[in-house]
Amino acid sequence: MTKSFQQAFNALKEHTCLSYAKIATMGGLCNVDHIIVKATAPNSSPLSDKYVHQLLRLFAISPPCCRAFSLGFARRFGKTRSWRVALKCLLLLHRLLRSSPEDSLFRTELLINRSNGSISLYPCNFRDVSSSDPESFTVFIRSYARLLDEISNEDNHRARPGPPDNSPEEIGRVLEVLEQIQSLIDRVIECKPTGVTTRNFLIQTAMKHIIRDSFVCYTVFKNDIVFLLENMFQMPTYQCCISAFSVYKKAALQADQLYEFYQWCKLMGVCGCYEYPFVDRIPLLQIQALESFINGMWEIKDDDGDHQSPSSSPLSSTAEKVGDEGEEERQPLIKLNDDDDDDSWEDILEASVINFSSHGSDEKDEWRIQVYNPFDGKYVSSDPNYPWGL
Repeated sequence: MTKSFQQAFNALKEHTCLSYAKIATMGGLCNVDHIIVKATAPNSSPLSDKYVHQLLRLFAISPPCCRAFSLGFARRFGKTRSWRVALKCLLLLHRLLRSSPEDSLFRTELLINRSNGSISLYPCNFRDVSSSDPESFTVFIRSYARLLDEISNEDNHRARPGPPDNSPEEIGRVLEVLEQIQSLIDRVIECKPTGVTTRNFLIQTAMKHIIRDSFVCYTVFKNDIVFLLENMFQMPTYQCCISAFSVYKKAALQADQLYEFYQWCKLMGVCGCYEYPFVDRIPLLQIQALESFINGMWEIKDDDGDHQSPSSSPLSSTAEKVGDEGEEERQPLIKLNDDDDDDSWEDILEASVINFSSHGSDEKDEWRIQVYNPFDGKYVSSDPNYPWGL
């Protein structure tokens, strides 16, 4: 009885707000609040594009409308207990974020209201009371709100006009962007509907916007991860190398999750199959080989004593311990007899070939690896004297 009363009271409240907004519009009192209420009507109709265009025109003509929208959105989303109203609020915000540049006043006002607590997307306190399966709708709304919370921070997943350079500042920036994109992809995967929400029309409409944004994120991610792999062996510090390897290792695990998520979306008919990008999956064997190699590479450089020891890093579990300095004397790569002073160039070439073929992996001063890059089908060499694409 209590649940039925809550559903009836919530429906009456939402329809009353909608009726008031329509009357105010006919009386010439249309403002941002009325547009928000009409756009987020508690029905099964999808969000109309005309409300998005109306708000964008108001933002361009009257900048104070940006603050009015932030406050109106906070009231509408914070007070509703209807999943339809909450979902349309998030869809409206998503569409406006996609259409607004990064330095727009709309994003600035949104960040200000998030910082002072007026808008709470994460943690989200929404709880549905208007459906027969409130738990499934509540989980989806909260997951979608958390995704928009990260998107509204900064749109770093947009493509850049040109390729990055090899400066330490650019490598650090790419690392930061890749970590943010990986976090966004995690949030996208968390938005997978469950229960009765999987077949709901409004939920599938929201999933199309979410999935299409993930396509852009993953395209940028693939380009940047290639750049990261090419520069992994020339990181200025050991900590940068660890961070780069952590991103690459997570990319291997995340690729499997994203592949399964995209396959599920295809089966549910979310977007066309031709729209989905090809997910490049990284073999676990390559991750293990790269991990061992990075440990060994930095153990060799430990003679300088100006970097963090690999034994205290996350990679030390698979690395062999290095002996004290000077414990082994370096041997020449080409060994010739001392009494052979007049060796011909054929003898020297033969000795070098034999020695190179028998040169084991225990020599600490000769580390070279060719890592297969699944994103462009090339091999990446650790030797700076060799080209990257072999």
